[in-house]
Amino acid sequence: MSTQKVQIVEKILDANDQLANQILKKLNDAEIFAINIMASPGSGKTSVILKTIEKLKGEMNIAVIEGDTAAVTIDADKVTALGMPAVQINTGGQCHLDAVLMEQGVDALDLSDIDLLIVENVGNLICPASFKIGTHSNVVVASVPEGDDKPYKYTNIYRGIDVLLLNKTDLLPYIDFRLDYFKDGIHALNQNLKFFEVSCKTGEGIEDWIDWLREKVKAQKNHR
Repeated sequence: MSTQKVQIVEKILDANDQLANQILKKLNDAEIFAINIMASPGSGKTSVILKTIEKLKGEMNIAVIEGDTAAVTIDADKVTALGMPAVQINTGGQCHLDAVLMEQGVDALDLSDIDLLIVENVGNLICPASFKIGTHSNVVVASVPEGDDKPYKYTNIYRGIDVLLLNKTDLLPYIDFRLDYFKDGIHALNQNLKFFEVSCKTGEGIEDWIDWLREKVKAQKNHR
């Protein structure tokens, strides 16, 4: 019985990955660079997205897919208030976005007028790690108040990401957060990721993140 369960899970993930690859091809054909942002609730991933839009507005066209377990549009409304299109995906209580939900979001957008697609996944560090959704890069937003032990507790998600933003660094003088310990945990799992120390409140480190995005969007436009 246990073997049968494993086989069923493998089939689900295989089907999801196949659809994710189709989504990625669709985005490549449209020359769109897409990122999947994951984080714990309260880490500041929405703040990172809004700061990113503010910095790049007028320079490139950005769209956002918002994944949420409830039918609320709070975050999507913040994006549209900045003049960018947003699609709200209600997962119906599901703790992550998958390729099926991602496809719905992508199909609701006009891909001919997008340079950068930002996906805000459901807020947790477990479920989203297992499901590909067809983006080019996986990004995690961690934060100083969460503590420095997260890489040691949630290894799967840190192994599978391309970029890590440590947010709320303005709080480092006030919180017992061992930055070296945090970095050691990250590098033991993933030596190749890009690491940015940022503060959405002060703006520290944000330009480095924005420069990385600029390079990726430009490369995507020139990939042919």
